[in-house]
Amino acid sequence: MEYSSWPGETTAADASRMRAGLAGLQDADAAVAKAQAKRIRSLAALADVAAGQVARIRSRDSRERKMPVRSVAAEIAFATHVHDMTAQKELGDAHTLVTRFAATVTALEGGRISKRHVDVIFETGLPIADDQVRAAWEETVLDYAARQTPGRTKAYARQLAEAVNPEGMTLRHARALETRGVSVLDLDDGMALLQLRLPAAVAYGIRDRLRRQARAVRDAANTERARRAEQAAAAKAPAENEDPVVDDTRTLVQIGADVAADMLLTGTPAIDPTTGEHLPGGLGAIHAHVQVVVPVLTLLGKTDAGASLHGQIPIDPDTARQLAGGAPGWDRVLCHPITGTVLEVDRYTPGTDQRRYLQARDQHCRGFGCRQPAHRCQIDHNHEHHDGGPTALSNLAHFCTRHHTLKTETEWTVRQLPDGTVEFTSPLGNTYTDEPPPRVMFIPDGDPPPF
Repeated sequence: MEYSSWPGETTAADASRMRAGLAGLQDADAAVAKAQAKRIRSLAALADVAAGQVARIRSRDSRERKMPVRSVAAEIAFATHVHDMTAQKELGDAHTLVTRFAATVTALEGGRISKRHVDVIFETGLPIADDQVRAAWEETVLDYAARQTPGRTKAYARQLAEAVNPEGMTLRHARALETRGVSVLDLDDGMALLQLRLPAAVAYGIRDRLRRQARAVRDAANTERARRAEQAAAAKAPAENEDPVVDDTRTLVQIGADVAADMLLTGTPAIDPTTGEHLPGGLGAIHAHVQVVVPVLTLLGKTDAGASLHGQIPIDPDTARQLAGGAPGWDRVLCHPITGTVLEVDRYTPGTDQRRYLQARDQHCRGFGCRQPAHRCQIDHNHEHHDGGPTALSNLAHFCTRHHTLKTETEWTVRQLPDGTVEFTSPLGNTYTDEPPPRVMFIPDGDPPPF
């Protein structure tokens, strides 16, 4: 009897079926994309009909001028079994896509991108009011989107939009700040979703602080449980005059939600087991910790864009400068002037150089399409260390648990190219590459950047 080195080894029959399945899937995706582009164009044509009807109305009454669009939307709603407000929104979006993002619709029609890519481009490019700037931005983003997932396209498109938008981040943030508020969305089974619309820096700080508090609550319960177990074992009986330990079976997410509710309802957590020697100051002593990326020219006030949380979520320059002023240490990131790829990092305070470099270069898991932040990933030897792989920058990359497992426990293999590109080889022998995330460069220049 023969045994394979890996129980899930791909046979010749498996490979043949997989190739056929992949080819069929790609053909189907292309057909779906073409159909979705046709749907967008059909909706845009219907929107043109409604616009023509509005143009023939001589009255200036706003209610009357809205009726043609509502009528067409209702026609669509009945024909396609959707809510008429949904149909009306789709009419408007389709008209905007065809008139302001024509290249994106064409790319969808040709199967270069998916509908999810279209939604990302539409969302991130809509704030760019200048037609010429938006067209140049769209061309660059489409080239990137054709090779990347919608998630990565969104991060890249958002950063690039920040770089080219003639309207400064300060003005846009001030306008957006007026929309902050609290809302509640009713859910099933007696639950509701509490939503806070806040500046990104505040929102991420709140989430980080809640996570830290939840861990502190859990650790305190574990410590107390262990202490009482030791006392009981030593005395061979439960300690007298002590309340029984409550077995807290909540998850960290549930503890975080409960702590948030306590603080919002009472001002401070109703139960704080971390006061005293365990954590002086209790949960109130825990502060949010976020990573803020600030280009030096933004820091100096020379340009009005580029600051972000974790290199992904744009924040206003004033907040970035305030956070930078209180930072315990800074990382200097040297980027290639053309491609934006990280070449070298430096820090004033002591640290591990390799980890800093890899985190600055990778930013997230290098598994294709994965957006898991680097600080939540493992640093993996592409050529396994036990097989002689060196612990060198040219052989290290960040992988989340899911993609690390895929590499080590299946027939997928990974190697790193000299420029930091990670090359994956599938069980079929197909190769896929993941390039280091580009960095959008910001310069204090009034002219649009070259594309």
